[in-house]
Amino acid sequence: MIRRMCAQEIARVAELERSCFSCPWSLKLLEEGLLSPLDVYYVVEEEGLLCGYCDLRVIAGEGEIERIAVHPDCRGRGFAKQMMEQMVSFAKEQGVSEITLEVRTGNLAAIRLYESYGFREEAVRKGYYREPLEDGIIMWLRGI
Repeated sequence: MIRRMCAQEIARVAELERSCFSCPWSLKLLEEGLLSPLDVYYVVEEEGLLCGYCDLRVIAGEGEIERIAVHPDCRGRGFAKQMMEQMVSFAKEQGVSEITLEVRTGNLAAIRLYESYGFREEAVRKGYYREPLEDGIIMWLRGI
């Protein structure tokens, strides 16, 4: 089930961050994001297990997918697609015409997911990611 994230789930989301990313967001950053009027956070839960979460930021008619994470034990079950559907739907409701995101060049599963929604590579940030060092691909979905 996908739904809006609540403040009581920040610690669980921080734990998910640590299991998904080499440079996880801090508890403080998650708290600030959840309180931000620019961001909307969703979680996916199944049988009490937090399977994933995502964050979409909306500024001046543009959206940016800030984060999308699926627990390693829950991958391949369609949770990322559910979150993408929710974020794109929310963006459309807010009058967003374009959505951007950034992804590691080596994250082929995520790149394929984004391409399936119409995102296209428009730029590369050389050496953007650390641990390990990797380029970041900037993708856009235009005219939604």
